[in-house]
Amino acid sequence: MLLGLATTVFLLRFEGRIWWCACGRLNFWDGDIWSAHNSQHVFDPYSFTHVLHGILLFWILGWVFKRMAFKWQVALAILLESVWEVLENSPFIIQRYREATIGQGYTGDSIVNSLSDILCCAAGVLLARQLGFRLALALFVIVELALAWMVRDNLTLNVLMLICPIDAVKQWQMIH
Repeated sequence: MLLGLATTVFLLRFEGRIWWCACGRLNFWDGDIWSAHNSQHVFDPYSFTHVLHGILLFWILGWVFKRMAFKWQVALAILLESVWEVLENSPFIIQRYREATIGQGYTGDSIVNSLSDILCCAAGVLLARQLGFRLALALFVIVELALAWMVRDNLTLNVLMLICPIDAVKQWQMIH
């Protein structure tokens, strides 16, 4: 697992990702999705979507690999999230975010933020296992609704807008 995370860091550096915010400070939290600090510090509102990634991965991996030991499910979820972090920070996906979503000024994640996102995904896997399906589903819905209310974005909207942008949704999201 550590080799996988080290590889992720190497690939992110190779893509040109910086360690943390260019401002020179490393903040624990930055909640302003409209600022240049978004996705540059340890945690931000999108960290919660990565917890949801973990919940979804727990469900999917448990369904696809019914007999897989939990420790391997966690390892596979971390690997898949690491692959996503590398892809998410590729020029193609960054440009797609800029064109199709509210992330018009998005420059990609810092390495610290990407590692934090991977940690959040792992936390989501652990939460899903601990809570069971019904409570994890309730948590999923609550987080989605809270993010939609607080920042007008969430995992569902993010995926929708990446795959099939809807102008009316984007206009609603731009109100802040």
